Amino acid sequence: MSGTDHDAQAEWGGPQPVMVLVSPQMGENIGSAARGMLNFGLEWMRLVDPRDGWPNAAATATASGAAKVLDHVTVYGTTADAVGDVDYVFATTARGRDMTKPVVTPEEAMGQARAMIAAGKNVAVLFGPERAGLENSDVAQANAIISVPVNPGFASLNLAQCVLLTAYEWRRQSDEAEIARDQAEAASQLEIQKLYEHFVSRLDVAGFFFPETKADSMKLHLRNMLSRMPLTPQDVQIFHGMLRQFVRWKERDD
Repeated sequence: MSGTDHDAQAEWGGPQPVMVLVSPQMGENIGSAARGMLNFGLEWMRLVDPRDGWPNAAATATASGAAKVLDHVTVYGTTADAVGDVDYVFATTARGRDMTKPVVTPEEAMGQARAMIAAGKNVAVLFGPERAGLENSDVAQANAIISVPVNPGFASLNLAQCVLLTAYEWRRQSDEAEIARDQAEAASQLEIQKLYEHFVSRLDVAGFFFPETKADSMKLHLRNMLSRMPLTPQDVQIFHGMLRQFVRWKERDD
């Protein structure tokens, strides 16, 4: 590795897996893979013995806006060297292997990768060359195999497609994790019930529940409405403040 390669390796790239392209044959495919990675927030690529050398003008031209990924590329002579600092390696392959390894979908793989990276582990995904995919000697470096559930009558994915699919699963689960964190900050049922009671008391004073024969159904609709809203504790406090201010405004007006 060059000095700049070593610096990039030391930085690793943050909490995300590194994509390792083994013996890629065309610069255009490297560039397309880089675009697919950056589309879904992945920035760290390693190359093993690229056929046309590195840097590659065709890769740069095809990356079109994803130069950030290519700027981080590190080049290795062997697959073993490329994953030497990695704790867990996935190998992507559509072919059956006579190896006793876990076989997972891209979705399962990226879920496992996310958990391992959260625990401080380094994770890599191997992608084989365009013509024939990974050799058995490359797959032997991996802890698990990623198998894409494609049409068995036409199972071939090109390099960039396979990288894109894996990157998509990583990003999709990132978004779901963000949603889960947001949901974890939701207001409790007790907080929502107290807010409902505050609304009812203030609206009662304002004469909102009219006619009286419809009051119960109106209150029930209000409670259901509050339950449907994705309220945070901060949202609840703002509503309480608004309701208190309405009362103060009425008292000043009187």
